[in-house]
Amino acid sequence: MPTVFFLLPSGRKVAVAVEPGTTLLEAARAGRVDIEGACGGSMACATCHVWVEEGWFARLPEASPEEEDMLDLAADWRPTSRLGCQIRIDAELDGLTVRVPASSLLSDG
Repeated sequence: MPTVFFLLPSGRKVAVAVEPGTTLLEAARAGRVDIEGACGGSMACATCHVWVEEGWFARLPEASPEEEDMLDLAADWRPTSRLGCQIRIDAELDGLTVRVPASSLLSDG
């Protein structure tokens, strides 16, 4: 199973092993990363916004125009910003590391 890593504002690092096909938002929830994801993954908000670590960003499929539009609404946008609900984990993304901005968390728990 691929493993993804979430780096939280507190400095805590959370590793989550997931089945291929799982979204990054689903992985966060499975790992008890308290990411908001208010729309439940339907790409109607930007509250699952993450910053993909530099080495990983180019390995992801390009964001759709719809995702780009939603990212315009994200607090703390950066050039490596993506929506967690739009990234599906597969074996090639084993080790994917993302930073979770404080603006995407319900708590730092």
